[in-house]
Amino acid sequence: MTARPPTVRLRRLASELKRARKAAGLSQDDVTARTRVSPATLYRIEKPEGRPQMRTLLTLLDVYEVSDDQRTRIIALHEGADIQGWLRPCHDALRDEYNAYIQFEAEAKTIRNWEALYVPGLLQTEPYAHAVIRGHLPHAEPEDVAQRVRTRMDRQAVLAAEHPLELTAIMDEAALHRQVGGPRVMVEQLQRLEATADLSHVSLQVIPWEAGAHPGMPGSFVVLSFADPEDGQIVYIDSMANDSFLETPADIDRYTGIFDHLRALALSPVDSLALIARTRHERTRELETA
Repeated sequence: MTARPPTVRLRRLASELKRARKAAGLSQDDVTARTRVSPATLYRIEKPEGRPQMRTLLTLLDVYEVSDDQRTRIIALHEGADIQGWLRPCHDALRDEYNAYIQFEAEAKTIRNWEALYVPGLLQTEPYAHAVIRGHLPHAEPEDVAQRVRTRMDRQAVLAAEHPLELTAIMDEAALHRQVGGPRVMVEQLQRLEATADLSHVSLQVIPWEAGAHPGMPGSFVVLSFADPEDGQIVYIDSMANDSFLETPADIDRYTGIFDHLRALALSPVDSLALIARTRHERTRELETA
């Protein structure tokens, strides 16, 4: 097996194999006793941390005594489990967790994104993204910053696809006023938000300062949902400490509940757009009188 960021299909393959093992009434120790599959290998298969070799897969399917239809479905998942979507060679240097997120984002049907401090990455202009990344990584080499900016711009293709991603984005009003990249960059960024808000598959809301303290203040997160219900949902949290993927029902319920609460606190999409437009007019006047 090769360790790499899991694709949606690899996650589903792991889920199918784990479900088949349990349906057969077998523990992981039972499987190890009946086969030459080591405990470590079985753990990695079900995690998932890698794609099993075909002979290992067939051994497991024999032990689990799966039906012909189930066998066909699982083998098909195995054949496509390593397909990494649109990831490009220039993204290879990015950390595995971020590459995994890019893959999930590219395959998601809907995304609910809460941002406490910045404009959501899928809605950022290139100058704004450059300023954000340079601010996060003040000691990074220029080429590293440029690569990360290219990746962020590449990601935005999901909003222009034939079947585009459905994005519901909520941000704090602070994101509209923080001078990321300077006044001109912010005016351009606010214009982008106004244009993007007109897209039928994008919903954009802002939580005004008047809302006071709210449950989104500890940090940003993303909830990803996929077209096939069998793929489940994923919560992605990007923090200074590390990147986290949460998949348990309890975690999904917690973060979708927080997101729903934030959406209720936020201005409506129409009122949010009006706030963005007013802020842009203010920044534009400041530039003209500077």
